Amino acid sequence: MGLHRGYIGTYTKGESEGIYSFTLDTEKKALSLEGLAAKLGNPTYLAVSGDNHHLYSVMKRGSMGGIAAFSIDSGGQLNELGDQVSEGAPPCYVSTDQNNRLVLSANYHRGTVDLYPVSGASGLTHVSDTDRHEGSGGDPGRQEGPHVHFADFSPDGKLIIAIDLGTDQLTTYKEGGGKLIKEDVLSFAPGTGPRHIIFHPTAPYAYVMSELSSEVIVLYFDTSTGRFSIVQTISALPDDFHGHSQGSAVKISSDGRFVYAANRGADSIAVFRTESGAGRLSLVEQVSTCGNWPRDFELDPSGQFLVTANQNSGNLVLFERDAATGRLEKLNSSLSVPDPVCIKFLYVND
Repeated sequence: MGLHRGYIGTYTKGESEGIYSFTLDTEKKALSLEGLAAKLGNPTYLAVSGDNHHLYSVMKRGSMGGIAAFSIDSGGQLNELGDQVSEGAPPCYVSTDQNNRLVLSANYHRGTVDLYPVSGASGLTHVSDTDRHEGSGGDPGRQEGPHVHFADFSPDGKLIIAIDLGTDQLTTYKEGGGKLIKEDVLSFAPGTGPRHIIFHPTAPYAYVMSELSSEVIVLYFDTSTGRFSIVQTISALPDDFHGHSQGSAVKISSDGRFVYAANRGADSIAVFRTESGAGRLSLVEQVSTCGNWPRDFELDPSGQFLVTANQNSGNLVLFERDAATGRLEKLNSSLSVPDPVCIKFLYVND
């Protein structure tokens, strides 16, 4: 308990200048904006290394896009080490492995997964391998080609998981010698538009949030083979909502008992209970995000609080989480931040 530091990734198309830092006081149950942590173009997704010593960010510079690397000092300040950019659209997702040896990016517009070895001096070296996806999906307006929206490491670090909104596919890779080695592909129903995945902390299940169908898809994860299979598909939208909405983020509590999924348009978070030993979900409640277009949200390291990032209304809103029921209660604390699209906390090291 106490103070938890976090970072906010943004779009810089309006008033934002880059990455902002904030703190959550768990005793006062309040958010405080610390200010601009790094001036950077369109830092729309962030990743923090497990030792809290490095932060990686998506970035845009003119007509080029790529990844920027920062060191994090003892006071939480960001110091830029360097970047790797190339001509074309920037990626939409960035991640690092448990040992901060490799960095991954997913590029929605280019339809690629890119692998970067980490370098202590400059933060990153040049891309060591790229896999360019092929194909299309069931929605000609959004799925005319591949749109990789997620690339991250499995919890045990043995696999790389890529989610492609454009082709309705999940691809698994192994990494060897700086290369992406394709292992398997799982296909979802046409028009699903899968976006992000989160893993259960102790059971062999994972949860995919779809953007186009606004569903949570429960997957069984066979850790012996590295393959996934679909167990359940459940809507994340409120029953009485019939307008346009897009699924965004999905998160799970540290005990694996509750899954949270956000909807942009419905501007809601669906709270689900996981079935013990089976991974299946049942709805607990639907909660307003108290803002417009919740692009992301995050559970704090204590698991007691949840913070939403409402992109179009430019606000972060604090909720308290009931660990026994999973339910959320809005608190009287919010921050004004222009175009927030990502929230990351520093890890708490036991």
